[in-house]
Amino acid sequence: MPPRVNTDLHGNAPDSSPLALLIIDAINDLEFEGAAGMRARAIRMAKCIARLKAKAAELRIPTIYVNDNFGRWRSDFHRIVAHCLEDGVRGRPVVEQLVPDETDYFVLKPKHSGFYNTTLDLLLDYLQTRTVILTGMATDVCVLFTAADAYMRDLEVIVPSDCTAALTPAAHRAALAQMKSVLKARVVASASLDLARLARSRRS
Repeated sequence: MPPRVNTDLHGNAPDSSPLALLIIDAINDLEFEGAAGMRARAIRMAKCIARLKAKAAELRIPTIYVNDNFGRWRSDFHRIVAHCLEDGVRGRPVVEQLVPDETDYFVLKPKHSGFYNTTLDLLLDYLQTRTVILTGMATDVCVLFTAADAYMRDLEVIVPSDCTAALTPAAHRAALAQMKSVLKARVVASASLDLARLARSRRS
């Protein structure tokens, strides 16, 4: 059985939150060229995201999985999760750290940005979210594109540097630097994020 994921916006998930955690393309089989070299870094990334996600859950800060469909146009998020956990793929140790909970939201995307032809805009409007914490991979592709679209929507962007990963450390560092300088993102280590303070300050 694939993990159950809440698809009801009025379930146990928060109805509004000024702050949201986005997990981008971390439900990933890592079965692509060059992925073997980033596997260890992706596993470390997943552990950091999992700790951040647990803190967010305690504070009722919503988590939104923003995930590629990886060309499986007949698939859905449940099947993508099941594929990564059950088919002996390279990315299984990453996904095992990040199995969605019933209260999590999810958005499937067809291209790099989480906003392009998806319902993410509507969901963030529904949640009254003004600040997004971007995690996942790859730092220099889908995280970067999503950060750019968030910036153009006047959302505040936070990128925990240890909660993202790219094919190479150099690409990771360059993308973080670009998000910080061009997109005015706050780039910090996840351990330094005070989620409770962030949530309070954005409610006031």
